[in-house]
Amino acid sequence: MTPDASSTCGSEPERPVRGEYLSVAVDGQPMSAYLARPVDTTPRGTVLVGFEMFGLSRYVRGVTDRIAGLGYTAVAPDFYHRHGDRIDLPETTEGRAEGYRLLAALDRDEVTADASAVLDHLGEPSSAAGMVGLSVGGHIAYALATRLPLAALGLFYPGWLTQAGTGLSRPEALLELTPKITAQGTPVLLLIGEHDQLYTPGELDQIAQRLAADQVEHEMVVYPGAPHGFFCQERDTYRADAADDAFARLTRLLARTLPRPA
Repeated sequence: MTPDASSTCGSEPERPVRGEYLSVAVDGQPMSAYLARPVDTTPRGTVLVGFEMFGLSRYVRGVTDRIAGLGYTAVAPDFYHRHGDRIDLPETTEGRAEGYRLLAALDRDEVTADASAVLDHLGEPSSAAGMVGLSVGGHIAYALATRLPLAALGLFYPGWLTQAGTGLSRPEALLELTPKITAQGTPVLLLIGEHDQLYTPGELDQIAQRLAADQVEHEMVVYPGAPHGFFCQERDTYRADAADDAFARLTRLLARTLPRPA
């Protein structure tokens, strides 16, 4: 593992990994992506990692390392690359405000082009790749799963699924596009804290009911008492029991779906 990429995100990778930055061409422009691979085994599939609103942070690189440590090629595209290279915002009021601005600027066609370009660069069809999204990254991942036949979707407290208004949820809320995930045959794992401020009362029921009604293969886990960001050990929102259980469920999902059964 590269020293600058390490992070406390629950635990260290299960096996040693090597991390590096890639430069990937998207619509004729370079985009950075953080890539991690296990060093002692041939990767058994590719996992895209959608970052939090703060961008390609040390924490996100650490999560990417940890997924690679399970035996996968893990890669976090820089979905903010049209606004700056390797943006890594501070976790301050100003940083969050800038994160919301960048979130509002994301576009469905552009993030699809970004993800597709990374997978093409790696020689991996989207049908053989899973995706893990953290907060804003879960929002991005849900949007991508309506357009790409991803093998699996692991979402840690994804925001803004039921409401229109972000760049990715215009003109309609992403939840309205759920039938497209059904058509792709992508299993979905949602991991959410009971006290997550991103969800108003009833929204969790709305999400669960929509996934069931559209016959999406899914597992939705709501952790009692857990807040938003329960997976990140670097913050006071961290909840060890919920984080460990969530990563165990993600591990099982990836083991079952990558490579995707024929």
